[in-house]
Amino acid sequence: MEDTSRQAPAPAFWRNRWSQLIIGILCMALVANLQYAWTLFVAPMNARHHWGQASIQLAFSIFILTETWLVPLEGYFVDRFGPRPVVAVGAICAGLAWVMNSFATTLPELYIASVIAGIGAGGVYGTCVGNALKLFPDRRGLAAGLTAAGFGAGAAVTVIPIANMITAQGYEHTFLFFGILQGVVIFILSMLLKKPEAHKGPAIKRKFAVSKTDYTPGQMIKAPVFWVIYLCFVAVAAGGLMATAQLGPIAKDFGLAKLPMTIFGATLPLLTMTLSIDNICNGFTRPLCGFISDKIGRENTMFAIFIGEGLALLGLMEYGTNPYAFMTFAALIFLFWGEIFSIFPAICADTFGSKFAASNAGTLYTAKGTASLLVPVASVLAATGGWNLVFIVSAVITIAAGVSAKFVLAPMRARWIAASDPLVSDATKSGGPSRLSTWPEQTGE
Repeated sequence: MEDTSRQAPAPAFWRNRWSQLIIGILCMALVANLQYAWTLFVAPMNARHHWGQASIQLAFSIFILTETWLVPLEGYFVDRFGPRPVVAVGAICAGLAWVMNSFATTLPELYIASVIAGIGAGGVYGTCVGNALKLFPDRRGLAAGLTAAGFGAGAAVTVIPIANMITAQGYEHTFLFFGILQGVVIFILSMLLKKPEAHKGPAIKRKFAVSKTDYTPGQMIKAPVFWVIYLCFVAVAAGGLMATAQLGPIAKDFGLAKLPMTIFGATLPLLTMTLSIDNICNGFTRPLCGFISDKIGRENTMFAIFIGEGLALLGLMEYGTNPYAFMTFAALIFLFWGEIFSIFPAICADTFGSKFAASNAGTLYTAKGTASLLVPVASVLAATGGWNLVFIVSAVITIAAGVSAKFVLAPMRARWIAASDPLVSDATKSGGPSRLSTWPEQTGE
């Protein structure tokens, strides 16, 4: 007689949700160079081919738009087929793009490689963020924040080796070596990813609205509440980008850019030191604010953080001619701004469910592309009213977004979930306990 008392073998350690989250973070770190290390290659490419920096930077703009606007489509494939094939294709595209860059002798070749790079980076980014939202319905802010932070961490680790290799062996060899290395490692990691399974467990009470219904992207974009979320994303992203993209020219006009600054024994030009600190703040705030939003609610966190960003912008305007104040307020701007890449994916999944989280969050992510189109407005404002006008407009936009999140989005989202979620509506009508403020705990820690 067969022994049925034996338990099934425990699943491999890499299949639990924390391991899956770490794998996603590593993939994000490895693909980050496509965006953050690009600036290191511009001058060497121009010196070799004399294409002009503006023409070379057009390739970067093509990359950003491709990365951003194709994420909804890539998210659709993730929701349909799981993360493994999408990240695998993203790895191939990421590696192939840099290999093509190493052999490119014309601008059209460089632009084609940028499209392929955008497909690769968007596939990895959208998949890993969407996966984190599905794996951690109880800690969406923290999970999305850690994943988004990985996108900057990879560049922080590899920027020095890449710069050194460019100097020693040329930019072509660097593109080829790191393209193959990153593509191969991401591809191997993609084989360890698995499609998140729906887990059932006891509900955890939360102080903010979470939908029990899963909405497709088509259903989502028909909901007015989505467009309020989208406009908040665009407003904060644009307000932050308008200021942060101009930090270099602002520091130069203030006469601070090349001023030597010494912190913890390291002496660097002020602008270089400021950007280094800003990048640390930009990465650190994503999991921190995501974690806070899990505890006190998305809109409450947005209210405090967005107003903080607006005040930091005004502080930089008022006191930025002082070198220490410039560094402090610039760091605060990045600290208050970077969290949009954790809170907005989380509130999207809270509102429209987990099943289509990758494609829904990808659709919302296009707000970054929309916001980037507004960045040149800062140059127009600076030409007409000086940097003060840039700061004031950016501050007003971000503060308005914070106030709107608290007093417009929060009640609107709660009403919409209560009206559209049958479980919530039925419970409310019958006088029973509402499930509006709960979400399922995911097992398999």
